[in-house]
Amino acid sequence: MRFSTELARLATFATVWLGIVGASPSHYAKPDSDDTAWDGTLENIITRDVCVIGGGASGTYAAIRLRELGQSVALIEKEDHLGGHTRTYHDPETGTPIDYGVWVYENNTEATNFFAHFNVSLTVQDFTRVSEGSQRYDLRTGEPVAPPAGNITDAILRYTEQLLKYPYLAEGWDLPDPVPEDLLLSFRDFVAKYDLAAAVEVITLYVQGLNRNILDYPMVYIMKYFSLGVLQGIQKGFSTTETHDNQALYAAAQAELGEDVLLSSTAISIRREVVDPETGSEEQHHILVRTPTGVTLIKANKLLVTIPPILSNLEPFDLDDRERSIFAQFQHSFYYTTVLTLSGIPSDVQILNRGNDTEYNIPVLPGAYVFSPSSLPGTFMGFFGGGDQNLREEEVRGIVQDNALSLRNAGYDLETPDILAYANHSPFELFVFAEEIGNGFYRDLYSLQGYRGTWYSGAAFHAHSSAALWKFTESVLVDKVLSD
Repeated sequence: MRFSTELARLATFATVWLGIVGASPSHYAKPDSDDTAWDGTLENIITRDVCVIGGGASGTYAAIRLRELGQSVALIEKEDHLGGHTRTYHDPETGTPIDYGVWVYENNTEATNFFAHFNVSLTVQDFTRVSEGSQRYDLRTGEPVAPPAGNITDAILRYTEQLLKYPYLAEGWDLPDPVPEDLLLSFRDFVAKYDLAAAVEVITLYVQGLNRNILDYPMVYIMKYFSLGVLQGIQKGFSTTETHDNQALYAAAQAELGEDVLLSSTAISIRREVVDPETGSEEQHHILVRTPTGVTLIKANKLLVTIPPILSNLEPFDLDDRERSIFAQFQHSFYYTTVLTLSGIPSDVQILNRGNDTEYNIPVLPGAYVFSPSSLPGTFMGFFGGGDQNLREEEVRGIVQDNALSLRNAGYDLETPDILAYANHSPFELFVFAEEIGNGFYRDLYSLQGYRGTWYSGAAFHAHSSAALWKFTESVLVDKVLSD
């Protein structure tokens, strides 16, 4: 793969929220008592080959493909719609759609086929106009911030040279043993080692939503996020829906799945490897689900989990010590997206939040990363990092407004922004520390594939990219779930 000086265009795409995905942020909590539903009197029982938990990018793709592959499916989703981190706001007056979650997609066969299956047309997204109008400010004060020093293109080329050493990162978390030392370096130390200072702004603008100071993260997470697939998209173009309404894909999937998808529903108790007390033989998994119409029991031969596998999400599961010890190591961050009015900002200006007094001018969190103009004049997408703080909606809205109003000090004539749409994408970017990675965390995590008749997909098992996850999920289905 050859990377030319076109990589200078990277700044154009620095704030693209490329398929940052997962199942919708859901807490599948146990009820006060689930015993009453296991007493044999439950009438609403359905039987399926596979039960999928989580209707984000991975879960929706899996449900559609499993049906294509001849499997019967039940898909459980907490929200009243599919799509996970995909969010689209429709202006009530003009009907103009604004994607403020998943924005664009890497190009691969699975993505092309998935959109084609629903006759959803794609187009190439061009961000040049937005990039050329980028302005840097410290949104705590409204003070201008200087652009990064050095040659960005050369720095990105050096980064790419290092990334090419680890092609297996594009396929998942199947790391060699021992894990290469550079992958365990902090982002800060990696930048110093390979002279990447000029590229830090570009990388950090793209790699949004991380927990602690991004410079402290193990480098492998940066490479998984700012991947070869992203760099290829920069050269050849990313894809997005022709209507710029990414939710349309999931609306079509929801219509096709029909009664096989249980919306506004949560798994409240899951018993795997159930044994028939009379025969002693192993029966199907039993998944008890609270739906808008009452409690349903799903009996399924296999289980595919795509929600973020943190312990609070897995409370309904009958986890054993092995599973619990692995999942308990995950930490995560908090990430939010908005649509807001910024009537005083020209529609060809993008506002980047940078810190005047921080290392590499990284923005201070909690705070906005960027205000990016939409196709609707005066309306912007605002991407917001909570870091390690779990903020209430009113807190996020307040800080977003304060960040925007700081631009009055920069000379912009701004009214108080009206926040038109809000989404909470937490828990986001599950991670562990470098020592745990080096000690084989991801080897242990992957050893759970197929354990107790349960398989996994989703961002924690690969990457925050819809297209990359569709490819990964395809391999999980074909090579694991259906081959067992």
